[in-house]
Amino acid sequence: MSVVMAFIVGGAICVVGQLIMDLTPYKVTPGHVLVGFVVGGAILSALGLYQPLVNIGGAGATIPLSGFGHLLAQGALGAVQTKGLMGAFAGGLQAGAVGLTAAILFGYIMAVLFNPRG
Repeated sequence: MSVVMAFIVGGAICVVGQLIMDLTPYKVTPGHVLVGFVVGGAILSALGLYQPLVNIGGAGATIPLSGFGHLLAQGALGAVQTKGLMGAFAGGLQAGAVGLTAAILFGYIMAVLFNPRG
């Protein structure tokens, strides 16, 4: 059942992004939508509204970019509780360090192996 819920929640998040791109003027680019999802995920997380979505949808809520915003916000909030206000600046990066490092490393490996055009 958790796979079905992950599919439904992740699909709903993707549908929202697709509708935003299809129903808004051409001045709204995919980059705008991506940044909006990260910021939206962080805001919903700070308000306590994103964690229930993660509890229901699991990976369907954590893998999209709104999940990255949630991760950054939770890292910053956790660091503020342990290290004070200065923790807000480093907490999000510490929480997302593994994922960011993996993305950079695998991107570099693929670029070396497959000779990208550009």
